Order: sequence, then C-alpha cells, then structure tokens
Amino acid sequence: MKKRIPVLTMLTVLTLGLLVAGCGGQKKQETQETVVRIGLMGEELRPAWTRAAEFLAAEGIKVDLVNFSDYAVPNRALADGDIELNSFQHDAFLQNEIANNGYQISSFGNTVIFFLGVYSNKIKTLEELKDGDTIVIMNDATNGGRALKVLESAGVFTLDPSKGNVPTVNDITVNPKNIKIVEVDAAQTYRTLDDPQVAAAVVNSNFVVDAGGVPLRDAIYIKPIDSESDKPYINIVVGRDADRDNETYKKVVAAFQTEEVKKVIEEEPPLTGIALPAW
Repeated sequence: MKKRIPVLTMLTVLTLGLLVAGCGGQKKQETQETVVRIGLMGEELRPAWTRAAEFLAAEGIKVDLVNFSDYAVPNRALADGDIELNSFQHDAFLQNEIANNGYQISSFGNTVIFFLGVYSNKIKTLEELKDGDTIVIMNDATNGGRALKVLESAGVFTLDPSKGNVPTVNDITVNPKNIKIVEVDAAQTYRTLDDPQVAAAVVNSNFVVDAGGVPLRDAIYIKPIDSESDKPYINIVVGRDADRDNETYKKVVAAFQTEEVKKVIEEEPPLTGIALPAW
C-alpha cells in the first residue's frame, strides 16, 4: 500500500524550494559584473591599469581597456557614450578640447605626469643646434605649447610669458639661432627624426616607447618635472559630468591611486623612467 504524504508537508517542501530558488536568483544578480570601458592612447598606462583592474575585479567591476591611435577620438568616444572613462590626457589638453568641442566631461582624478623630451638622430645636445636648424613639435595647441616651453627651459629661445601654458610659435620673442619650428601631428613627430632636414623633435613618451625607444636613454634633453609649473600637464581620468557622483567610477579612480599601482609606475617598464605618480 502506498504511503500518503500529508498536503501540508508537500506545501512546505514546495515553499522551501521556491525560497531557495529565489535566494539563488538574488545571489546571482548581486554578483553580476559591471563593465567599465576605459580609453587609452598607446600602451604605457596599460600595466598600471591592469594592476588596478585586479583590485576592481574583486568588487565585481570588470575593466575593459580600449586603445585609440588618434588624440581627437577618446574624448569624442567618451562624450558619445562609447566608453565610460578615458585616461590619456593632461588637464591643459582637456580644457582645450572642452573649449573647442563643447564636451560635458571633466577630470575625475589624477594619474601620472609624463616627462617630455627632445630627440635627435643628428645631434647629441641642444647646444649643437646650428643657425636656421629645424625642430619639429606637435601641432595641437596644448602639447605644442608644452613642447615650446620645454625648448625654452633648455635655452633654445624665449617665449612671451603672458601666454601661459599655451604659447604658439608666434610667441617666440628671442630666437638667437633662428630656429625654425615645424608642427606636425603628434603621432608623426618621432618619424620625422629620419628626415635630413630635421635637427630634432619634441616627442611624447608614448610614441617613443611604441617605436621601441627608451626616453631616459634616447632623449637629448628632458625637462625636469616642476610641481607647480607642470600642474596643467598632470594626466587625469576623465568622465562625463553627469557621472561625477557614480560610485563605480569613484572606485575605479581609487583603485588606480593605490600604493600597489604607484609601485608599478615607479618600478616596472614601460612607465619607469618616463612618468611619475601624480596624486
């Protein structure tokens, strides 16, 4: 004879089953990953961000590093919502981008400051420059302005001090060797060193590293970092203004600004010797 199971017992078992299933579904939802796409230029910051991503993964935040090859694109991609954050520019560049394009984006935190150097296949020091020699710099206002200030710090010429952080070639006031300045796209500056007409070029560190160079070894001049005058050139994490209070993005910035990431910047290639922590 079959043994009957009381209806109350059956209902209890079903209820417990539903509760367990409900709890399981809730747990799955709580552990769902949040993806944050971060735009980069070049590969220099990738090791530091990879280290930060390890901390974030433990909090259910997956970092997707998206590489760009054109300085004009990462801020547009951010403004259009194709990425959540970017990490490739200093504040002077950002402010110029906002002024020219009306982007509603801003700095969410500091990362590093890159050394900016002068390179040459023709001379070993800037003192060897001859009358009428050509030096190549970047053609965008902020990087070009910084390049001019690097050359001024080396004694190549003097700039109008009233122009601040964004001087132009027209702001050279004293030019004892009649140095000619040629402006090209930042990504092309390193390649111009093979041009027989180019005596030297000011090149962003990322393009030097991408070409297999080592800034501290290869540069004929690197401007020392000054904590005050170089503040506009500190690299930053940038996000949309509407996301300023986003807790996930705050965690992303905090994960970068750790002692572990600082150690990567100071001790591991390619950042060691080309950048300093700046938070």
